[in-house]
Amino acid sequence: MRGRVVIAVVAAVVLAGVAVGFARLSGDARSAATLSAAPPASPSARSPLWSGVLARSTADGAEYGRLVIAGPRGREVLPLSCVRAYAAGGTGICLREQADAPGSYETVLFDRSLRQTWSSPFAGVPSRARVSASGRMVAWTVFVQGDSYAAAGAFSTRAGILDTRTGDVAGTLETFAVTLDGRPYEATDVNFWGVTFAADDNRFYATMSTRGREYLVEGDFAARRVRTLREGVECPSLSPDGTRLAYKKPRPDGTWRPAVLDLATMAETPLAETRGIDDQPAWLDDRTVMYGVARDTRHADVWAVPADGGGRPSLLVPDAESPAPLG
Repeated sequence: MRGRVVIAVVAAVVLAGVAVGFARLSGDARSAATLSAAPPASPSARSPLWSGVLARSTADGAEYGRLVIAGPRGREVLPLSCVRAYAAGGTGICLREQADAPGSYETVLFDRSLRQTWSSPFAGVPSRARVSASGRMVAWTVFVQGDSYAAAGAFSTRAGILDTRTGDVAGTLETFAVTLDGRPYEATDVNFWGVTFAADDNRFYATMSTRGREYLVEGDFAARRVRTLREGVECPSLSPDGTRLAYKKPRPDGTWRPAVLDLATMAETPLAETRGIDDQPAWLDDRTVMYGVARDTRHADVWAVPADGGGRPSLLVPDAESPAPLG
């Protein structure tokens, strides 16, 4: 594959679907305060009624790196450790270090009872993870080294998608046919990251980079193709109503600011968060975008901000990152 390191993904798996109604949480400042101030709950391996926000804990101590659910019932610590995670539609994805191979990583899928349903090792370091709203499609992004076009020691990205119903897997999106600005395009330095799925479980959006430029692409999983829509969009996240994308927008100083793109008009709205944000946003509901804000190299908090560009950021889940909305 053009001299690249290929993610090792071998799977034919059908997950038992578990119906989960995702009743959206209120995105106003009051709901944010409720999640932040809720007292801790007793750790439990089972959450029969997931509600709130699933995230990775960055709190010091035994909780560090474990998944937590922060919501009306408090902060529940789960017995599952991940570097990146996401969940939707009864399916969860966890990118984690392999217990028997320190420094190596694997993708693990789990259900609402935290029962592991599938796993596979991959070459690289975890970066992003996503699940479609139905729970059928899962995606991951990892950092890898060794691409022939990259400078010595530099990282590239590799993104893959798995259809859990059919077992159809694309270990790397770099095998997809690319249309750039309306024309077929091929290059050895094409990278993808930050996948997000549409409601039909076939169409998706992601970021593609080539020749020093980053593009928003719309993809067709079944047809194995993508097409560019515009530049300057990284780590997109589709709104629950399917009309907008939240993403991180590059700034001249090398940092990113969250913004929202209207897919019908291609109008861009910068959000009220002005700090540098290096995360793939997630939608708490149709009005609210959430994201991780790093305090240092080890600790982070999840914040939320209105999706219309107004208001101001609110602390949603302290000592946490990699958020996913649960209902």
